[in-house]
Amino acid sequence: KTAIILGPRQVGKTTLLKQLHAAICKNNKGVFIDLDIISNYEKVAGYESFINTISLEGYSKNDKNLFYVFLDEFQRYPGFSRVLKNIYDNNGNIKIYATGSSSLKIKDQIQESLAGRKNIHYLFPLDFEEFIVFKDNKTALKHLNNVEKLKGDKIDTPLLTALLEEFMVYGGYPEVVLNKNKNEKIEILNSIFDLYIKFDLVEYLNINKILKVKRLIEVLSVNHGQKIKYEELSRICALKEFEVRNYLKVLKETFLISEVRPFFTNKNKEIVKIPKIYFLDPGVRNYFINNFAETGIRADSGFLFEGFVLNEFLKSGTRNIKYWQDKNKREVDFIIDNVSKQIPVEVKFKTRIKQNDLAGLKAFFKQYPETTKGYLVNPFSQYYNKQFNIDYLLPYRVSNLI
Repeated sequence: KTAIILGPRQVGKTTLLKQLHAAICKNNKGVFIDLDIISNYEKVAGYESFINTISLEGYSKNDKNLFYVFLDEFQRYPGFSRVLKNIYDNNGNIKIYATGSSSLKIKDQIQESLAGRKNIHYLFPLDFEEFIVFKDNKTALKHLNNVEKLKGDKIDTPLLTALLEEFMVYGGYPEVVLNKNKNEKIEILNSIFDLYIKFDLVEYLNINKILKVKRLIEVLSVNHGQKIKYEELSRICALKEFEVRNYLKVLKETFLISEVRPFFTNKNKEIVKIPKIYFLDPGVRNYFINNFAETGIRADSGFLFEGFVLNEFLKSGTRNIKYWQDKNKREVDFIIDNVSKQIPVEVKFKTRIKQNDLAGLKAFFKQYPETTKGYLVNPFSQYYNKQFNIDYLLPYRVSNLI
């Protein structure tokens, strides 16, 4: 099948594609084509021209071995998925890897023409382990690999804690992580957003809406991790409510934000109730509110930590993540909804956990007695609370609980 790699700009899709090309084509025939260059697209814009182009690179229809084609940024061209379909249907010895930055545009293109002919893979900004690898901190990596052995309610992991702080402030875009200068990190985040405006938003929105959508992004960044009301966003941004909903969809499908809906056993209610919005990368979010202060001196550190935990889940492939709130306003930050089984996860960024921090989990257990266990994620505690059947977890390996 055609392998499609989707993700935001600047996360390393091109680098990954080039590495795949170098590794695979060491012993196999293949070609790398950058479709950001229009003249390259013209070479593969039709079935016949595609075959002619790769034939010059050594492809033969009679060859028993696979010929590999690597296509970078293919989503720019609306009809191109039909070419890929014809290649797949008529040339069984061609394997295609393709990257794209907008899942909205690509899904629209490939839903029909590549049905049953594709595998979609997502490449996000770095998760915490990848972040440590990129920083080439072998001691931190060793600590990370052993952190699950720790037990207690006053755990001190100074190296991992310092790296977590940096991650929650500047995020996981590779170029940002590799740069050690704070001002240059911010400049890189600025350039990432410029590219996002230029290549992603402009393709969907007419230019006079860009400023209003930028305002929408700024409002969402201030309210990161909080419930949003469409009518309120509509009023603040001078947009119609249906436009707000459409633009939120665009922001989600271009990998700027993620949406967490409330958990109900009645799934119709989930659709109509208001979601929480989180940014997919904390550095990008902090760029929009122009706040790169350390977490210890800012009021939104709890929401940043929530976003960190959510994104670690998403980057590990976890889907169907909801939040829960009862009529008495007791909440659980995340419910991993596995249909027949729910996993409640509370997130607390504080040094000492108190009884009232467990109120949401206890209320969820009461309403859903079939739930076998809950989790509380916190940077300083890791042990099993038998009394309430709650596992306290350090945040560094949260994806392992799924």
